Amino acid sequence: MKTLIATALIMASSASYGHDNSFSSESCNLDLNGGININAQEITFSKDKTPLYSITENDTLLINGENIALTAHQESLLRDYSTHIRNLVPEVRSIALDAIDLAIDGVNLAFNELLGEGNQASAELTSQLTTIRGEVDAEFTQHENFYIDEEGFSGKDFFDENFEQRIESAVESTIKNALGSLMIAVGQEMLFSGGDMDAFESKMENFGELIEHEMKTRSAGLEKRGEALCRSIIVIDKMEEQLKESIDEIANFDLITASAKHSIANAKLM
Repeated sequence: MKTLIATALIMASSASYGHDNSFSSESCNLDLNGGININAQEITFSKDKTPLYSITENDTLLINGENIALTAHQESLLRDYSTHIRNLVPEVRSIALDAIDLAIDGVNLAFNELLGEGNQASAELTSQLTTIRGEVDAEFTQHENFYIDEEGFSGKDFFDENFEQRIESAVESTIKNALGSLMIAVGQEMLFSGGDMDAFESKMENFGELIEHEMKTRSAGLEKRGEALCRSIIVIDKMEEQLKESIDEIANFDLITASAKHSIANAKLM
């Protein structure tokens, strides 16, 4: 039963963050070897918390606080690079929030089918997931800086193994609290099946397949958006390579490596 409910959550999100400093999704593998801090005025790239260089006002390059003289062409490359990086942030936020919304829908679909509309288990888990959603949203919108490095977003546990464990714990506690209601529901289903365990197991398997199919269908749009995000990173990589070829001062900086899946070309970001 726990696996059945958890499936709704797992199917909702295609991205994960591991302790090997890498993100993995259906479309990309991203390895972070440094940090990126974005605010209204500048983007700062760092290694081991030490700033390497910054882009201010989208077209000014600073290294160790020193303004690097650029040609008009180099400023244009820098501006395009900075703008594309900034454009990634709202899309990452949108995909993350929509994935959690999808998980909430899946939870309600599963519990409502088992326990009926308006059940306490669904309300409890939905409340916990909604709280997590609010925290993720706040991380993107209520802070002046957006920061990500090897440890995750702003040094928090969003999208890492602790984040996954937090969701699993929410599922486990909800299942435990709803155990009585679930046992009654199971008993009723067995009665409706005339005590036939094979018929009951078949019905539950069909129900699990229905949930999985429904969540796969609903998550298809998120997967496409994830692939589009991957393509955006590849575009940024091409811009970055042009910058490295054009500006000697940043030629050796390489903070993030991206590998594309599903026939999307391999790429490096920064």
